Amino acid sequence: MNVVSHKNIAQNLDLMHPPEGFVDDPFPFYDALLEYAPVLRQPDGSVLLSRHGDLDAIYRDTALYSSDKEAAFGPKFGVGSPLFEHHTTSLVFSDPPLHTRVRKIMTSALTPRAIARMEPGLIETVDALLDGMAGRGKVDLIADFASTIPIQIIGNLLDVPMDERGPLRDWSLAILGALEPALTETQLEKGHRAVREFKVYLQDLVARRRAEPGDPETDVLTRLIRGEGADEMLSETELLQNCIFILNAGHETTTNLIGNGLALLHDHPEQRQRLLDDRELIAPAVEEVLRFRSPNQFGNRETTAQVEIGGLQIAKGTNLHLCIGAANRDPEMFADPTCFDITRKPNRHLAFAGGPHVCVGLTLARLEGRVAIGRLLDRFPDYRILGPRVQGGRIRFHGYAALPAAL
Repeated sequence: MNVVSHKNIAQNLDLMHPPEGFVDDPFPFYDALLEYAPVLRQPDGSVLLSRHGDLDAIYRDTALYSSDKEAAFGPKFGVGSPLFEHHTTSLVFSDPPLHTRVRKIMTSALTPRAIARMEPGLIETVDALLDGMAGRGKVDLIADFASTIPIQIIGNLLDVPMDERGPLRDWSLAILGALEPALTETQLEKGHRAVREFKVYLQDLVARRRAEPGDPETDVLTRLIRGEGADEMLSETELLQNCIFILNAGHETTTNLIGNGLALLHDHPEQRQRLLDDRELIAPAVEEVLRFRSPNQFGNRETTAQVEIGGLQIAKGTNLHLCIGAANRDPEMFADPTCFDITRKPNRHLAFAGGPHVCVGLTLARLEGRVAIGRLLDRFPDYRILGPRVQGGRIRFHGYAALPAAL
């Protein structure tokens, strides 16, 4: 890609109609955006932002930039539809007071002490998966490993019976898939159906839990039902939709973190060897995976007043696409940003967003990444990824749908 075409592609990039190659490998396009068009108006009137400094400032300013998505999601999903109800009620797409109430409950359940109590169960889950893969000629590091771990951990948080966890991953993928910039009718209907089916299941689970409450110290569903940690109870809709959110928020992103990490360490053997030689590097290694291949590539905000960013006047009510994947490659923030370096320090990436909406489960996600990647390396230090890899095919979320490997 020469300089002229690099610049031309950046200045004309349309998320609704991305250029060839963007979905599977957006990173060269991000570099072009950062250089030539870090504040880029889209054909539909929204604005695409790429610089770390701009995103960081927006995440911290809840007065000028709203997380509420009713105006944006009404035309996309249909007001009152299952997807509209879910995505306008869940924690990530809400403003106070709902955001405050739900976040208080979740943070009160995900204290450092509570997460420390989860670690033995997480290690047991990971080791059981590794035992199950041992001796097999070929495995899929996504289906057999990375995607199973968060389902079990979130299932444990909500105390979902083991024999009822089968549909959870497909529901999550369908609902999160509806957040892509452009949707087919098939994707839309699949998402609506997943919300409906998930709600029906949760209504039954909640009824059972009301009849037989769990230990609120370990059972997040019981805490949500009781409203523990918040000033008032959640409505039934808020309760159900935020149970769905807990699964969705912790599932695909953590799957991508583990899968991306294993792929990157395979593709950078010198970095894998550094980690094998010094296991204390597992924590910074996870942070570098989060920066270099952020599981969640985009966030959104809506302006509540006219603002100016990078010399561009942006009207009130404008949808902003916050390109986390580009911000985490911004040379103004990161030295040699296209280099994968597990010893990088400092590493102030935005993989978990920032400000009051910083990911409530970030400590748990980091723990899952460290345990999963670290213990697989302990057990199978010479694992090899085989072709062909299957990309996730998403713009908003970046990871693999399949990662064939020999252990």
